[in-house]
Amino acid sequence: MKSAIASAFVALFVLAAPAFSQQREDLQVFNDIANQVNRYTQLTVFDSISAEVNDGKVQLTGWVTMPYKRDDIEKRVRKVEGIVTIENKIGVLPASQFDDNLRFRIARAIYGHSLFWSYAMMANPPIRVVVNRGHVTLEGVVQSNVERMLARSLASGFGEFDVKNLLKTDAEVREAMEPRKTN
Repeated sequence: MKSAIASAFVALFVLAAPAFSQQREDLQVFNDIANQVNRYTQLTVFDSISAEVNDGKVQLTGWVTMPYKRDDIEKRVRKVEGIVTIENKIGVLPASQFDDNLRFRIARAIYGHSLFWSYAMMANPPIRVVVNRGHVTLEGVVQSNVERMLARSLASGFGEFDVKNLLKTDAEVREAMEPRKTN
């Protein structure tokens, strides 16, 4: 649980290469990327970064609240050994007082709930609140389906247009990270 929740972002890691050694190399590159992103001090619960690694080719996706974060994250990831190319598809959320208000109110509702206090105390809290033009997306990792449903419920009722719940459980993340078997 600690390893999945300590991560600052949830990423879908795709290993398309059939050779185990290539999978291992991609896994190491992915882990190094995660380490670089986790150490970026400007990342908040309102930013969400994902990475995909396939034969050393990296694709970064997600959303950040400020343009400099997009560039800083790419610079940090470029330092990782074993990367062939980087495609930076990280989007910058538009500046909006309405969105900012939603972000803070939803984050306060979630992390202010006693079930999520332990998450709130983490250096990189695992639940991300991404608000884009009034549309809310919850991303990250929680321990159970109950936490997933509660976070969704707590994120509603603030004047948002909709709430998309992309939270994963720790078990789902571990299952997705297991190396795929080849025939």
